[in-house]
Amino acid sequence: MPNSKIRKFSLAVMLTAGVTGLQVASASAQASSPNEIEGVWETEEGNFKFEVFDAGGTFAARVIYGDRLMEADRKTFKKDIHNPDPKLRGRSLEGITFLTDLKWDPQDRRWEEGKFYDGSSGRTYSGQAEIQDGALELRGYAGIPLLGRTMVLYRSQ
Repeated sequence: MPNSKIRKFSLAVMLTAGVTGLQVASASAQASSPNEIEGVWETEEGNFKFEVFDAGGTFAARVIYGDRLMEADRKTFKKDIHNPDPKLRGRSLEGITFLTDLKWDPQDRRWEEGKFYDGSSGRTYSGQAEIQDGALELRGYAGIPLLGRTMVLYRSQ
């Protein structure tokens, strides 16, 4: 009987250590600094590419390429015809800053309170971002984060 208790205790210790190790590994796989988001990111399929930059206390991003933002020739950017501001409807979607006001939350280790402008619809959404295992998970939503969509992007080479 004593051996059985020792084995159970050892198994419990190993299981606890394993779970704790997984939590530590998971935490270290998250972003470690606010500036880690800076750089060029793209989807795995290559259908959307943008550059994130420091915008003086917050982070923003400008479009480099987007399938939905291109004319049929795949070379010319569409005009911002859906913009709620009539004065901006004639501008090209090329290089527009579509993401603004992302703020680093050191406790949650992610960027929050962002605003995403969707040039293909003219709508603006709330957003947040986090880096998990080197991938940027960008979530846009209306209302609450649960009612949104996450886009996974990778650093561009």
